[in-house]
Amino acid sequence: SEVAVSWRPSAEFAGNLDKGEGILPASPQSVWECIKPVAGGLRTKWDQNVKDFEVIEAISDTVSVCRTTTPSACMRIISPREFVDVVVMKQYEDGTMLSAATNVEHPLCPPQPNFVRGFNYPCGCFCIPVPGEPDKTELLTFFQTDLGGYLPQTVVDSFFPSSISGFYSNLNKAVKALKA
Repeated sequence: SEVAVSWRPSAEFAGNLDKGEGILPASPQSVWECIKPVAGGLRTKWDQNVKDFEVIEAISDTVSVCRTTTPSACMRIISPREFVDVVVMKQYEDGTMLSAATNVEHPLCPPQPNFVRGFNYPCGCFCIPVPGEPDKTELLTFFQTDLGGYLPQTVVDSFFPSSISGFYSNLNKAVKALKA
């Protein structure tokens, strides 16, 4: 699958709003199964930027506070990060599935040693059915991530486009493995 990556300056913080869009050769349900933000989900198995994902507090069956950790990246130039977000999941009548998140502080999740606390500004993934193509899904992703720490913004800005391309490539492999 091909992915188009674009960006513009964020209105939320001093970095970029990065957008990825592509068509995946799988049903929206299969794509959602791979990306949905739930404890014990598949994301930690295929997404090289997600080391661990845990639910800190389930507010309802569609809203939770979650902690995501990432491994070091860019030949260890970027240290492991942790993100604490409020996450909402929603399914629309047309079959579109959405996961949206933004950073939050939570008393059960203070900053942990050996991690730099990063911040996700409003971001999300949309799994959109392709009309007449039940085995295809349009995936729109939006990331506005402040990696925190002392990284020059140029390092962060150069990391994200290739990271998003890798996300789509690895997700494509994961949905194919799910179908197998």
